[in-house]
Amino acid sequence: MNRPYTLFCDSTCDLPEERLIKMDVKLLHLTFEIDGQAYTTENISMPEFYRRMREGADTKTSQISIGVCEDAFEEEIKKGRDVLYLAFSSGLSGTYNSALVAREHLLEKYPDADIAVVDSLAASAGEGLLLIYAEQKKREGYTIEQLKSWIEVNRFHICHVFTVDDLKYLFRGGRVSRAAALAGTVLGIKPVLNVDNDGHLIPQDKVRGRKKSIERLGQMIRERVGSNLNPVVTISHGDCIDDARAAEKMMKEIFGQDTEVVIAYTGPVIGAHSGPGTLALFFWGDYR
Repeated sequence: MNRPYTLFCDSTCDLPEERLIKMDVKLLHLTFEIDGQAYTTENISMPEFYRRMREGADTKTSQISIGVCEDAFEEEIKKGRDVLYLAFSSGLSGTYNSALVAREHLLEKYPDADIAVVDSLAASAGEGLLLIYAEQKKREGYTIEQLKSWIEVNRFHICHVFTVDDLKYLFRGGRVSRAAALAGTVLGIKPVLNVDNDGHLIPQDKVRGRKKSIERLGQMIRERVGSNLNPVVTISHGDCIDDARAAEKMMKEIFGQDTEVVIAYTGPVIGAHSGPGTLALFFWGDYR
């Protein structure tokens, strides 16, 4: 007989609280620093975080430690429950590897436990969109092994397309060169990026101007979506809600007016590297 299990994910899933409270999931919180002071998403508001970034605050992020993973998983195991952890992309963070080490430690103490650690190969509300689908499958009665297999097969359908407003943040993270960052600032060049099958951020195009960059995101969606149904899509934004609302309208035109569009801030762990003005759209498509 299959034991009950708890579904875990990360705070980097960037889903709004009103959506999360409808879901049977527990989150592990990555930490970040602003000017040397440590925070989690529980003790600073998103408008405040982005205000401080715009004012030049120094931001740093940290992966979830082995100990945090171990403590959270062990709490469930002691209740007689197994664990499935949907982890932040290994292409962007060491959190997945921390969870694997925690799993090995716990299996030495609890050899009968089932602890599944799955690399989402996704980030921000792309991870969140995968979590929405995974949680629904769990509600439908998928066992822990069935859900693990489903995620591993279908995670490559979770498409990420996004743009940023200021290249200096990608430069700080080593995503673009200093010359490209300077040229982008002077010429108003906006990069358009996606996340590949290895969970890495990949530049796809460069366009001039914010409006054209958002239009290009729409083109990328149409290129990838095929005939797939999208009952729910997600949008994350770096404190640019008007652009997110415009993108919502565009996505409903593409997917249909009945599609649920979940909008939330790009959280600090992602936002520290992408910056204010980030606009990211996530959906189920044929390929990334």
